[in-house]
Amino acid sequence: MTVDHKQNHLESVRSILSTLVYPLQYVVNIPVAATHWFSDNVVTRKELLEENARLNEEHLKLNSRLQRFTILEEENKRLRELLESSLELSERVLVADLIDVDLGPFRRQIIINKGLNQGAYDGQPIVDASGIMGQIIHVGPFSSTVLLITDPTHALPVQINRNGLRAIAVGTGQDSVLSLEHLPTNADIREGDLIVSSGLGHHFPRGYPVGTISKIALVPGDPFSRVSVQPSANLGKSREVLLVWPFEQSGEKKPDDDLVANP
Repeated sequence: MTVDHKQNHLESVRSILSTLVYPLQYVVNIPVAATHWFSDNVVTRKELLEENARLNEEHLKLNSRLQRFTILEEENKRLRELLESSLELSERVLVADLIDVDLGPFRRQIIINKGLNQGAYDGQPIVDASGIMGQIIHVGPFSSTVLLITDPTHALPVQINRNGLRAIAVGTGQDSVLSLEHLPTNADIREGDLIVSSGLGHHFPRGYPVGTISKIALVPGDPFSRVSVQPSANLGKSREVLLVWPFEQSGEKKPDDDLVANP
């Protein structure tokens, strides 16, 4: 061994033996290596699954927050529009929330969360940021029922903003259509004309948008035109509305007469 250590006579023998033994060592080590590989991959897969679940949860939470932010942004936009609308009105106003809808084939009504405790009264006009919506027909302590201008029993005194021509806007039972009654075929009206409240009847503030003429039809033999109006108010979308006190600042008493209705 001393001679081998100094002169390396057995180096070639050891090399040959190492070459012969290596396959056996490799085979013997396979189970151990497989165990380590399997353990590493199982841990990695488990971590990936956990991370994937966590990321999915965070994604859902972020989407939920984004939707809430979008809803809040739209609500803020509607409230800003209402506030701007209230500045245009010289009358006292109060914001109310819509809490229920009662829409049937012959009925267009909503319920709002303001009532006698807030000073609401029968016949009080209700508007949104875009135009007149209707008027209160029943008031309770904490809520009120509003008859929309599209209800078939509702009629509203109006005038053409362009020339002051007066008419009556009657509900048709459809959210997007009003009808102008008793306009002669030779009346000075055009599609696109803005219709505003006339103030007659002492229920609605004068000069507030009601709608825009969308269609004029002439029927042979009929002395009156069939005029359709697209309402200005977002009757099917508004979530917040304004209660208006149109006679409070002028010193007039609020009307005690019957509601303006389609005879």
